Amino acid sequence: MIDLYMWGTANGLRASLALAECGLEHRVHKVDITKGEAKKPEFLKLNPAGAIPVIVDQDGPGGKPLTLAQSGAIVVYACEKARRFIPTDLRRRALAAQFFAMAASDIAGTSGTIFRLEFVVPEKSAPNVEFFKNILVNYFRVVDQHLAGREYLADEISFADLMLYPNYAVRKVLIEAAGGMGNLKAWGDRMAARPGVQKGMNP
Repeated sequence: MIDLYMWGTANGLRASLALAECGLEHRVHKVDITKGEAKKPEFLKLNPAGAIPVIVDQDGPGGKPLTLAQSGAIVVYACEKARRFIPTDLRRRALAAQFFAMAASDIAGTSGTIFRLEFVVPEKSAPNVEFFKNILVNYFRVVDQHLAGREYLADEISFADLMLYPNYAVRKVLIEAAGGMGNLKAWGDRMAARPGVQKGMNP
């Protein structure tokens, strides 16, 4: 059994989606970050950084419990444990790694910056928000171009798709307002139709 500690942000949803898609038995524990629950002593024992998501796999490697933070690490761990969504073809696996990294760093980082500029920083600046929104849209346009003629990021569904989808879903309004990106939208619809994605996005 895997215990998942998460909240309904893109970070939390990546972990939830990966566990659901991989078919790994898990329990969801909601950690309300709006109430500071990730900063409480009991949660800091799981992740001293005070950030969701975290999993505790009671049947980890060697049969020993494993506590793991960082959504990207959790996605990869779930896929490796389930032996799913990791292409065996080296070229496809390399593509999956490239777009996994893009989702984890460029896209997630920029999306997180937008959130902080809109809701967290003491002094709000609409031009700064717009600047980073344009950067994020451009990243998604790169993904859209890559998806031309492809159903998934590495030609077959992989850990890269699981990593990217929650950020796509939470920024869908921005993407649609930007216009175009039909390949990306078709990919998003394809992902949204999967039962595992539906379960993972509604934990």
